[in-house]
Amino acid sequence: MSSITLSKIVMYAASMLISTTGILFTLLNRRTDKQQNKLYLAMLVILDLNCMSEILAACNTIRAAVSPVAAMAVRFGHFSYFLLHSIVPSIFLFYVLYVCGANLSGKRKRYMLVTIPAFFIEAIVLLNPATKWMYYYDRNMVYHRSWGLMVIYVLSGLYIAMAIFMLLFSWKALNRKRRTALIYFFTVAILGIVVQLINYEIRTELISEAIGLLGVMIAIEIEDDRIDAGMGVYNRRAIKSDMHTYIVSGRSLSLVCVKITNTDMIKRATGTDNTEALSKLVAEYLRTLVPRYYIYSTNPGTFMITVMGTDEDKVTWLSETISERFEKPWKIGDNEIPLKVLVMAADVPGRIRSVSDALYMADSPVPQKLEKNILKGSDLDYLLRRAAVESAISRGLEQHNFEVFYQPTYRVSDNTLHGAEALIRLHDPELGNLFPDEFIPIAEQIGLIDDVDDYVFREVCEFIKSGIPALNLMESINVNLSVLQCMQPDFAEHVIEVAESFGIDKTMINFEITESIAASDYSALSRVVRILKRQGFRFSMDDYGTGYSNMQSIFRLDFDIIKIDKSILWSAEKGQMGQIVLDSSVRMIRQMRRKILVEGVETEHQLQMLRDLGVDYAQGYLYSKPISKRDFIALITNAKHVTS
Repeated sequence: MSSITLSKIVMYAASMLISTTGILFTLLNRRTDKQQNKLYLAMLVILDLNCMSEILAACNTIRAAVSPVAAMAVRFGHFSYFLLHSIVPSIFLFYVLYVCGANLSGKRKRYMLVTIPAFFIEAIVLLNPATKWMYYYDRNMVYHRSWGLMVIYVLSGLYIAMAIFMLLFSWKALNRKRRTALIYFFTVAILGIVVQLINYEIRTELISEAIGLLGVMIAIEIEDDRIDAGMGVYNRRAIKSDMHTYIVSGRSLSLVCVKITNTDMIKRATGTDNTEALSKLVAEYLRTLVPRYYIYSTNPGTFMITVMGTDEDKVTWLSETISERFEKPWKIGDNEIPLKVLVMAADVPGRIRSVSDALYMADSPVPQKLEKNILKGSDLDYLLRRAAVESAISRGLEQHNFEVFYQPTYRVSDNTLHGAEALIRLHDPELGNLFPDEFIPIAEQIGLIDDVDDYVFREVCEFIKSGIPALNLMESINVNLSVLQCMQPDFAEHVIEVAESFGIDKTMINFEITESIAASDYSALSRVVRILKRQGFRFSMDDYGTGYSNMQSIFRLDFDIIKIDKSILWSAEKGQMGQIVLDSSVRMIRQMRRKILVEGVETEHQLQMLRDLGVDYAQGYLYSKPISKRDFIALITNAKHVTS
């Protein structure tokens, strides 16, 4: 055996080792269920068989001239090589189409036309023993190439060109990792093919293709970073990547979100947090309905399912089937736990137009007082509203669309101005005027609440610095504190720094803390209140009567004012029980030697009721609704006070 023949055999053996490794990895990791997996595996198997064919031919080439058996082995090796290898370019084209997220369903006629060159190539190969169009052997069984082989290279090049075009067309739909892998394959494979085309004795075609497919396996077929190993389904990173691909490539599909709404019940029922065990159980069930590569675990207790195409009946069936399953308890250990589920279905790109829209469905809080547990179509308008509000908040901070309104507070005894409460408003050019009840919770969830709160505080400091509040004998301006704001480790120091930068009297700032915050986070708040009160800041408890009061904590936090919620005042006007609650609240707070402010005063009768009880301050529409700073200045400077 000559050294040239031996080097060929070694090259084929190396190629075979690489392709066999890819085959074993794919099979051992059970990555054969997706169509692209099957196409990739088919290419590896063909390369493996090609290597065997070429090794068979190389081993018998020397004896082919004198041995009929060896000659037959050579002919079979070359024939089987071309028969199989000629379809690799067309398979790779379809592999690229699937990786790029192309929608092949409903377009079978178009893609059948693409296979015509492949059938033509196979016809040339099958007819070659009779026509000698591709290659032939002389009397000494020496191999010679013919014109038909060049035709096959040209047609194969056409497939490669179409694959490259598809890659460029879908460039934005692919992540950098996938783009790099496909470019790597094209570069290495084309280089090896060209070298062998120029000099047939340098057999680089198979080794270059094997190395190229190995790169594809590492970057695309290995999906460890996309899979939740515990549940055997795709993770949040995968849904972001795949939805990006589908949306950019214009793929039509439906997205079904399965959200368990009472996962807290698990801990109460079992004594431990078995959310992960529950999620695994639900994932196993979902895999009985759809293939695992259509299921994504985005959050604990939340799954997303992609339904390709526009089959509304399938989406309805899937949603109803999942909902019906959750009507039965789920068994975790020895416990049977009834779980509640919300199923949301939306079409892409009709309702879901971006990756962010898809994630809103998974991340957004469940709407209160839902009458049904399957939402689709117009039921999901709240998701679009939430997305729009998020954009409005970000836009508001960038374009200064926020504005601080003021609602005055008055002394009950003589109706003289006492102070005001600062209330944030958002004037968005697209959504119009937004109120805090809508955008504050969303700002907290997207991490922008600190910026919003800081804006309000600085606006109030600037107003105080103007001297207008002091000239009108205002004692203080109330500024609301959010939960997240209070829990910031450097909050107190930041407040002091901002106030001192404006050079204002710190006693002019009265921070309002809701009753629920005071009751649940007393230990953290006590430090904040203690530091800021030493600096002169004042504190009020807001919404007294709506939460669960710990009177000892309220007393020890040393509030200056207790604000009684409007619901208590309105109940007192309606009946005796309400009057008793109001009387008892006022009497108890006065015994604690705290000032009292009652919200929601809208009538003279309510005002007189508070005056009879000895309440200190009042706030409500009887005096003024929240108004802009300009209107507020006009109100207080013109002394338009309500008189008794």
